[in-house]
Amino acid sequence: MPLVSGAEVVLGAAKDGRGVGAFNVIQLEHATALIAGAEQLGAPVILQISENAVKYHGSLKPIAVAMLAAAAAAEVPVVVHLDHAMDRDLVTEAVSLGFTSVMYDASKLDYADNVAATTEVTNFCHDHGVFVEAEIGEVGGKDGVHAPGARTKPEEALAFAEATGVDALAVAVGSSHAMTERTAELDFDLIAALRAAVPVPLVLHGSSGVADADLTRAVEAGMTKVNIATHLNNVFTATVRQVLNDQPNLVDTRKYLGPARTAVATEVTRLLTLLKAV
Repeated sequence: MPLVSGAEVVLGAAKDGRGVGAFNVIQLEHATALIAGAEQLGAPVILQISENAVKYHGSLKPIAVAMLAAAAAAEVPVVVHLDHAMDRDLVTEAVSLGFTSVMYDASKLDYADNVAATTEVTNFCHDHGVFVEAEIGEVGGKDGVHAPGARTKPEEALAFAEATGVDALAVAVGSSHAMTERTAELDFDLIAALRAAVPVPLVLHGSSGVADADLTRAVEAGMTKVNIATHLNNVFTATVRQVLNDQPNLVDTRKYLGPARTAVATEVTRLLTLLKAV
């Protein structure tokens, strides 16, 4: 199955009332694990790389080329997505490399500037056939729209979507980034109100902090794209730690990265099932 557009996967899922798992890539092992987990279920999947991960690698192209190659060889539909990009040049580079989806994050700007910047990026991406996600929320929050306590107003979300022409919208409904405990309390009534008001698919960021049952309930209430990163990093790291604890003299990286990759793939299959991805 070739690399596919964000529109094909996200809009299709929204129409059918399914969720789409969007999982972050740091190393190549993440990309291959995410695809393996999706293939096990026969579900589409979104591979994401964040601006912070790009900074970790020093540049976008090497890890991006690897992700795109893995996606092209997959047996399920795979979207390659730039996550939380605030750098306009990075958006341009991702599009030139062949990414099929971009999330431009201008949520730290005030509303008018967010609209203006997002509209400009959206027009550029659409000219190149690239799906665009954006974010709306509180100004000044530590995590932008996903600061604890932040909530998106349906009427503002509608106005923003219509003004910018974005294809999907990340909204604040009770989750927060980088949670290591799954204790987030989602506002399901707000999700339903946003779904009723906003004409584009909704995106839930910070989903690592959301319990299993609430992931399913969020999709049923109206969420489509569900981003999960920290939770899978926990699975990966815990497996590496266990293998090295059991075999303290181990030096072959394949011997501990391989089990971690397998553990992540297994968890991805489970998460995609919760998200009703098929």
